[in-house]
Amino acid sequence: MSSLSWNAADPPSLPSMQGLHEKMHAILKHVAGSQRLIDVRPASRLEVRPRPEMLATGIAALDGLTGGLPRGCLTEICGAASSGKTTVLVAALAAATRRQESSALIDASDSFDPSSGAQAGMDFKKLLWVRCGVSRCDGGPAGAKTPTFNHREHRGPPKKATVEHRLEQVLKATDLVLQSGGFGLVALDLAGIPQKFVRRIPLASWFRFQRAVEHTKTALLVISEFDCGHTCATLALKFSALSQPPTGKPTHTQVFEGMRVETELLRSRWERKPMQSVRAAFESKALSAG
Repeated sequence: MSSLSWNAADPPSLPSMQGLHEKMHAILKHVAGSQRLIDVRPASRLEVRPRPEMLATGIAALDGLTGGLPRGCLTEICGAASSGKTTVLVAALAAATRRQESSALIDASDSFDPSSGAQAGMDFKKLLWVRCGVSRCDGGPAGAKTPTFNHREHRGPPKKATVEHRLEQVLKATDLVLQSGGFGLVALDLAGIPQKFVRRIPLASWFRFQRAVEHTKTALLVISEFDCGHTCATLALKFSALSQPPTGKPTHTQVFEGMRVETELLRSRWERKPMQSVRAAFESKALSAG
């Protein structure tokens, strides 16, 4: 291929410029016809990924914002303590079990309250409760007949496991549950685990969990106080509790009846438009003490 050059003090003539444009046009035409570029398409012509089937959470405001929990995907809900995460966890499990879908709860801190599930209408016969806070199972709630997962046999009274041991149980149990299949909803509750330990969960584990539910009817829900699912999460939400308006009464004389939870949509993979801050709110009522 010949090259063109000229002296800056002696600019090329008009015919020379026309010849230069013709050669550039020929080069671009040759590159455009390259076999390697046949399958390359601009982003505007890419096919839209079909919207996954959604699993309702039982909370109208949240389902109106997201459509529910996507099946075959990982959904992450993060937020500070007492921000409404457990409310959604219990509501989603109750809604799934009422539809007679087998569900699993991987309880990293052994903090699930069966009475809250009973109040929400949860069918315990359809729930697998994996308790990772003790070294052995010390029995489930009276009359609930909730299946539990024993990490290992241990004699004597139950002992609290270290955080590292709990996370080891969480990863192993989650892997086993997801690989077994047959669950409509698998919830991984990491609330109460310090951030430094949650950050130690390898990114490869999240990718493995996401691949395990892909192309299945299982919705994987991760509850944590911090963003931990990274780019593996198809849907990411952030919760925060809104302060109640002052009533004029001393704080110690007020009865807690519930709170208002604000939900912020952080990520939604199936949205083609640019992501922006989308918010919704719902009410969380306290259970009666009597």
